[in-house]
Amino acid sequence: MKKTIKHVFFDLDHTLWDFDRNSGLTFKKIFEVHRLDINLNEFLEVYKPINLKYWKLYREERVSKPDLRYGRLKEAFDYLEFKVDDETINKLSVDYIGHLTTFKHLFDGTKDILEYLRQKYELHIITNGFEEAQERKMTNSEIKHYFKTITNSEMVGVKKPNPKIFKFALELAKADPKESIMIGDSLEADIEGAHKVGMSGILFNNGEMQNLFDDITTISHLEELKNYL
Repeated sequence: MKKTIKHVFFDLDHTLWDFDRNSGLTFKKIFEVHRLDINLNEFLEVYKPINLKYWKLYREERVSKPDLRYGRLKEAFDYLEFKVDDETINKLSVDYIGHLTTFKHLFDGTKDILEYLRQKYELHIITNGFEEAQERKMTNSEIKHYFKTITNSEMVGVKKPNPKIFKFALELAKADPKESIMIGDSLEADIEGAHKVGMSGILFNNGEMQNLFDDITTISHLEELKNYL
């Protein structure tokens, strides 16, 4: 793998940028701002799978960006039987995006592995996240300068695992798929999506995955990438 790879593509959220940790801190802040007396841990336990469900629907073009931002909050509050009016939910959804990017926790070893890899490969990002938020996340966490190109789904009009976003990213990077590898936390969006266009893939199990896959190269710490790249 080391001999053939020239371009390394990363997912951002849940792979480099510690989404769950930063998201939890964001909710703590906006609940305090809006004076919502709700148990944060109970909310996060309910919200997390709902958010993942909405992102899957978003990838499949079954909900819009506004529907995702509103629906995930509305459904979580309803499940907990915590009454919040629509106006407040809409304000929370805006404040959430605004404050989320101010937190900058990365997964352990992120900067070290990027520093290691950039000496040998060209590095790139492919993300389904919202353009304005992803740019700020990378800038505030001081990793944007590591990447030659950044491709997000809003630029292309489709989301991973749609082959179009991978082809767009490869063209932007002037990269041959046979010389490229995708690293991300989603088997469906990142790894299977990359395989469809002829790229290799490494699945990052950030602790969320119960099942591992014998035919998929999997790491549980970013430092392990040195074994393959």
